Amino acid sequence: GGVSPMSGLETDELSLGDSDMVEVGLGALAVARHPRYLLTPALGSCVAVALWDVTMRQGALAHIMLAQPQSKNAIGSDKTRFASVAVPEMVRRLAAIGSPRRRLIAKIAGGAAMFKADNALASIGERNIAEVKHQLELLRIPLHAEDTGERHARTVELYLDTGLFVVRSYLYGVKRL
Repeated sequence: GGVSPMSGLETDELSLGDSDMVEVGLGALAVARHPRYLLTPALGSCVAVALWDVTMRQGALAHIMLAQPQSKNAIGSDKTRFASVAVPEMVRRLAAIGSPRRRLIAKIAGGAAMFKADNALASIGERNIAEVKHQLELLRIPLHAEDTGERHARTVELYLDTGLFVVRSYLYGVKRL
C-alpha cells in the first residue's frame, strides 16, 4: 500500500499543497516511490544521502547529522542521525519494499565546513562525508554523484522517476546531479 498524505497539514506553508513531497527532517530518513519525491532542507555540516533504484523508481533519503555515536548510550531513539546507522538502515528498508542492494546507486550532498574558527566543528562535515562513503563502500553501493564540502548550506531533492538529485544553494544556485 501507498503512503497517504498526512491530514491536518493544510496550514503548512512549506508544502504549498504538494502532497507528493516527502520532507526528511534533521537526523531522519524516509523511503518513497514515484510520483512522490524526497526533500531535505538546510544542510550545513550535515550530509544528505540518496539511494535510488531505477527499476522500481523508488529510493531513500537521509539527513545525516554525525558520523557515528561516541557510545552505545548516545544512540537513543534518533539513531538515524548517524551515518553508521542510517545508511545500512536505508538499504534494509529499501530491500523490504523490493529494491535489492545490488540495484541501488547513491548520491550525496552537504558536509560543509560551516564554522571557520573552530577546527573541531569544521571537521564535522568532513567526518560525515568520510563515514557516509565508508558505509557505501562496505555495502558496495556505487556513488554516482556528490556536491560536498566547501562552506555553504544546501537543500536537496531526490526525484524518484529519474533519480535526479537537485542541490540548491544560495551561493551557487541549482545543481542537477
